[in-house]
Amino acid sequence: MSAIAIAGYVPGAIGRVAELHADYYSKAWNFGLYFEAKVASELSQFLQRMDPASDGFWTAVRAGRVEGSIAIDGAKAQTEGAHLRWFILSDALRGSGIGNRLMQEAVDFCRQRAYARVFLWTFQGLEPARHLYEKFGFRLAGQIEGEQWGNRVLEQRYQLELA
Repeated sequence: MSAIAIAGYVPGAIGRVAELHADYYSKAWNFGLYFEAKVASELSQFLQRMDPASDGFWTAVRAGRVEGSIAIDGAKAQTEGAHLRWFILSDALRGSGIGNRLMQEAVDFCRQRAYARVFLWTFQGLEPARHLYEKFGFRLAGQIEGEQWGNRVLEQRYQLELA
């Protein structure tokens, strides 16, 4: 496997991150156009307003191609907590330790900014991701049936208390 660089935004990242999400979730969970469009539009909006003082975006790049991502949206960090978003890896990188590296970047970023809490939304059934979240200290804070991703799932909010 060629070397993996952890970078920030690189040209094509929005499309590639949306593609990674669409590819994985369409095959594993039957998510479709609604989900892909939601990922692409929300990530685009985030990157256009991103403030490096409060927000972070990291990509895992191999041979010039984005193979993974993670972001911290700090817009409501002082009131609700920092929002961990768009965490995804290509099939080629799953199980390689790159997910750990990306998660460490995101959590370290939050600690450096003295955020009291980090949260994320996921859904029941994503066991490898849940395992990684728990490894970093995230705990299940609540769950509710919902359709925010286009299909009915048991949505779960995980939270990491840093203060």
